[in-house]
Amino acid sequence: MYQVYLRSYADGNGDGIGDLKGLIARLDHIASLGVDGLWLGPFYPTPDRDFAYDVSDYRAVDPRFGTLDDLDTLLREAHARGLKVIVDQVWSHTAAEHAWFQESRASRDNPKADWYVWADARPDGSPPNNWQSWMGGPAWRWEPRRGQYHLHNFLPTMPDLNLHHPEVQAAILDIADFWLARGVDGFRLDTANLYFHDQQLRDNPPLPPERRGSSPVTMQEHRHNADQRETLPFLEALRARMDAHGERMAVGEIGGAAWDARMAEYTEGDQRLHTAYSFAFLGPRPSPREIAERLQAWTTRSGWPSWAFSNHDVPRVATRWSGAQGKAFDFGLGGGEGSSTSDTPPETWMALLLALRGTVFVYQGEELGLDEAVVPFEQMKDPFGIAHWPLVTGRDGCRTPMPWAGDAPNAGFSAHAPWLPVWPAHQGKAVDRQSAEANSMLSTTRQLIRLRQQHPALRVGELEVAHVDDDLLHLVRRSGQTEMHAVFNLGGTARTMAMPRADARTQWCGGARPTPTTLDLPPGAAWFGLGDA
Repeated sequence: MYQVYLRSYADGNGDGIGDLKGLIARLDHIASLGVDGLWLGPFYPTPDRDFAYDVSDYRAVDPRFGTLDDLDTLLREAHARGLKVIVDQVWSHTAAEHAWFQESRASRDNPKADWYVWADARPDGSPPNNWQSWMGGPAWRWEPRRGQYHLHNFLPTMPDLNLHHPEVQAAILDIADFWLARGVDGFRLDTANLYFHDQQLRDNPPLPPERRGSSPVTMQEHRHNADQRETLPFLEALRARMDAHGERMAVGEIGGAAWDARMAEYTEGDQRLHTAYSFAFLGPRPSPREIAERLQAWTTRSGWPSWAFSNHDVPRVATRWSGAQGKAFDFGLGGGEGSSTSDTPPETWMALLLALRGTVFVYQGEELGLDEAVVPFEQMKDPFGIAHWPLVTGRDGCRTPMPWAGDAPNAGFSAHAPWLPVWPAHQGKAVDRQSAEANSMLSTTRQLIRLRQQHPALRVGELEVAHVDDDLLHLVRRSGQTEMHAVFNLGGTARTMAMPRADARTQWCGGARPTPTTLDLPPGAAWFGLGDA
């Protein structure tokens, strides 16, 4: 799947903001990659304080992005190219401007009074517990009209819905029906493990010193404001609703340190989510052993994971794992052990991603090997980055406009000054320039996706970690009587190993030097070989 961050993909009306018409005009690029479909970020009406992740109307399109007719055209044109379209659903919270919240905040006895998470102050006037917001400060905001606090796990203007309320669940499932009936192929569920909270509002316990982060929200274990058991029946109700519409897919975003257990729990059997992804590979660079450990648990599970190395919330992998340090949106994963070396090119990370068992998500620009842009503080838009600057650089650096034409104004993204500046280094990596180069990152991405599509072992096969050490990672994907070997040198020194199988036939070579008996792997090299199981 290919992730589209809409406001930065392509501007179709010349206002400097990406939109649905711009995306429609660029669908051929997505189709040319060979992916199965795209994940489209939120396009709903929004006050835009968190760039469309604060929704004020779940059943419409924000005029900045287009119209419902444009959305219908997108679905029709994508389907004509064989592309599925899944859309973001942001159900843990709304914008404060949403009609539901406007009614709920007005009094304690209106029909929607309990549709959000409200709580009385402590006797001293302080918030009801110690929960912290991911955007900084306590996760509670005082509402004088009710004389109560409301919960917000993110911005204070993004109040959390109370999904314990049956009417709220019914309203959310009706929204799912609306979009499924319109023809979307499924949903990406934002912060799926934050749907429910502990109704007793118990304090979160502190993390031990060695696991604490540098901001208050990463100093506590999120035992009571995330990962609640009530999530499972709701996911089962959602799955039943989706199954009634035929072949549809739901992928949940799982944040937090317990990502592995939640991914397994939320995808167990055939009555919950089809798949889920976490921030497991969206933090600091992991060592080969850490990679193997995170994959190993899924070799014996029936559930189907999803993986991403980049997305709209974290620095781009080409920078994050290849020299520069820093995290943007820390969901408590802690540090990685892998060394930072510029000897590992983005082609290697793309090859590794496409070797994994599960659904994989390629973030826009990842196919070009884009590095993280540097956005000066005075041009920053991201509320998380502004709140935590200069400790972190925020999420703007991975959200700058997609470069389409190296010599065009604004890299061909827009005829108007874009909402975030185009990073000058990206113009040399524009789509038009890379399309003309046989050995470009774009050409390599297409080759690797084609390889995965052609071989069931890579698409749906089982995964075995055949070997791992401080430098080397050897994965085997196996389906029927065929196995695909994927070998990576993620260290800083050249390594040589015996050819994995005597009959292994090279399918793709990223800097490796295969011989009939050995495989020579310079730093950053990768190799795929097909053999008989």
